[in-house]
Parts: sequence; C-alpha cells; structure tokens
Amino acid sequence: MQELLAQLRYGADELLLETELAAKLAEGRPLRIKAGFDPTAPDLHLGHTVLINKLRRFQDAGHHILFLIGDFTAMIGDPTGKNATRKPLSQEAVQENAKTYQAQVFKILDPAKTEVVFNSAWMGAMSSAEMIQLAAKHTVARMLERDDFNKRYKNGQAIAIHEFLYPLIQGYDSVVLKADLELGGTDQKFNLLMGRHLQEIYGQKPQVVMTMPILEGLDGVQKMSKSLNNYIGIADAPDDMFGKIMSISDDLMWRYFQLLSFKPMAEIETWRAACAAGGNPRDYKVALGQEIVERFHGWQAAQQALENFQARFQRGALPDDMPEFDLPAPAAGLPIANLLKNAGLVDSTSDALRQIKQGAVKIDGEKLEEPKTVIEIGARHVFQVGKRKFARVTVTAE
Repeated sequence: MQELLAQLRYGADELLLETELAAKLAEGRPLRIKAGFDPTAPDLHLGHTVLINKLRRFQDAGHHILFLIGDFTAMIGDPTGKNATRKPLSQEAVQENAKTYQAQVFKILDPAKTEVVFNSAWMGAMSSAEMIQLAAKHTVARMLERDDFNKRYKNGQAIAIHEFLYPLIQGYDSVVLKADLELGGTDQKFNLLMGRHLQEIYGQKPQVVMTMPILEGLDGVQKMSKSLNNYIGIADAPDDMFGKIMSISDDLMWRYFQLLSFKPMAEIETWRAACAAGGNPRDYKVALGQEIVERFHGWQAAQQALENFQARFQRGALPDDMPEFDLPAPAAGLPIANLLKNAGLVDSTSDALRQIKQGAVKIDGEKLEEPKTVIEIGARHVFQVGKRKFARVTVTAE
C-alpha cells in the first residue's frame, strides 16, 4: 500500500488528505478520479499534460478516470489568478475547442478506460431555483478568502457576481460525479476544496484533493503559456518538439522528467545521481526528448527527430525546409535587427538586439557581434537565431 501511495503521489505538490486516500484504496474498488479542463484555447501544451500524466498513473493502477470538459464553466471563465473579469467565450468556440481536447487527450489516456463528461449535461438542465439553492451553500465572506478575490476587493477592482459561481459549479461537478479524488494545479486549491465542502453538504464522503505543480516554460521561470511563447504544444511537429526539449537548461530537465516522464521514479533518480557524478546531461535530455516525441508522434518520428537534430546542430548541417525571403531595403542597406524581425526570426527589433547581445545570432554559421550591422543590397546569407530558427535571406533594392 505504501509503495502504491508513493507512486501515485510522486511529483504532486500537496495531497489532502493522504490518510483518506489510503482508506479509499484499502476498499479495493476502482476510485473515481476527476480532473476538469475548460476548453478556453484550441490546443493543449505540455503544461496541461502534468495533470493528464497523473491521470494516466491512476488509470494504470486500475482506477476510473473522469475527464471533465468544462464546456459550461468555460462560458463563465475561471477567475483563478486573474485581476479582472474574464471575457466569456461563445458556446461555438467552446464546442470547437472541446473537440480538439478530446482528440489530443487520448494521446496519453486510454480511451477504453476513460469517461469523458461535459458539465453542461447537468448544469444546462439546472433551473434558476436550483442554481439559487446551490449559491446558498456558500457565503460571500468565504469567497473573499480566496487570494485573487481578496486582492481585487481590497484594490477596488470589480468582481462580477457570476465569478462567485465558478468555484461553486466546479465543486458541484464533484457531487454529480461522486468523485473520490480530484486533481488540479496548485492555483486550483480553493476550487478543489469547494468540492469537498459541497460533497459533505450533500451527504457524500469528501473527495481527496491532489494538487500538481505548475510547469515552467522553456525559460525555466514563468509558467508554460502560449501567450508567453515559452511552450511545447503536444501538436508541435516532432523536430520542433525535440529541439525545444534539447534547449532547456540541465536543471529544468529534471523538473520535466519529474512532471512529464512515464519512466519509473527510481530510474529517474538513478539517472540524476549518475549525472551528478559526472554523466553528460545531454544523454538524459535526449532520452527525455525521445520519450515525449514518441508519446505524441510514435517511435519512428522520435528516431527521426533525433537524427535530424544531430545532423542540424551536432554536425553543422542546415535544415532542408529552411524558409527563404527576399527583403527590400533602401540604398543604405537593411539593419540586421530589422532583417531578423522581417524574416520572422525574432518578435521585434528590440528582441533582435537582445539576441545579438546574448550571442544567439549567426550569419552563415559565424556568430554576429555587432548589433549595428547593416546588410547591403544583393547580399544573400543564412541567418540563425538560437538553435532552431533559420532563414535564407536575399536583400533586394526597394
């Protein structure tokens, strides 16, 4: 039992309460494990899969997975961590995103052992009188104990009434589904505990709450996010996915192993000890990259991604699918910062100057040192930013 508990809680941030989980496991029945995802964006990234990976661990241990798509709550918008009311999504956008989630989640979960549920199935049928009865189960004072609500209230920022409904509905989902355990990110603790609260009110045994860490993005600092462009999408091409993993720091690699890998935790700890004793971190990073690519694209794609990476970066070869641009310039030529931006290699000219300062820009394989470089008309070069971005550019007259 203790070994199973250790496996199930490996990588988790908090488990409330471990004694309750042990008691539920001792009953010898498949537990009902719930995790909810609001389809607010069309694609999932590896940050989302931290929870899904943990669901897979429970699934492999014989438990029943409830993958809840919050198509009703997505139209409210989760206020967690927000300093302003979120703009609600249209029902059409929510439904389209939900289709993508279903297609992508089964790259990890076994569809034969997963029950996909939509909270609109019961919330859409709830009458206004029943909604009022649900709202009566909690107080405004308790809602304002939530850190984000509390800060907004003290700062005089608006809190819409419907935002108070979000944690109530998430908690009520646990009542309807009779969840034994709910998984969520560390930022979801208030909402998860609401499920325990409401289950007790409705005469059920309260669910166990397991919070999972928020995965850092490629920068190793901020949470993985599409808006921050520090993400690895599970729909990314194999070469891009592998290259991004190889670009992370050695320290971040072990964090990714802990939260993303399906390798036995004992094996990961053995690798970490071997690396600390002088092993090459690149070897273990390759293993991580191949595992992740294989999970989403298959073994052959993982092997090809490794070969392409080695050819491109370890043997100095250039990518076959390099984009080519003809960029017009005045008679004086085109400043390098403008060229890199116009070729799509950086987000802005200031980003270009920062990349040059960091030594991340190369022209025909040679590191560029001078940020005021001007590329003359008629010049044709291969420009590289970082390890993965290439473009062949010809500067032409305006």
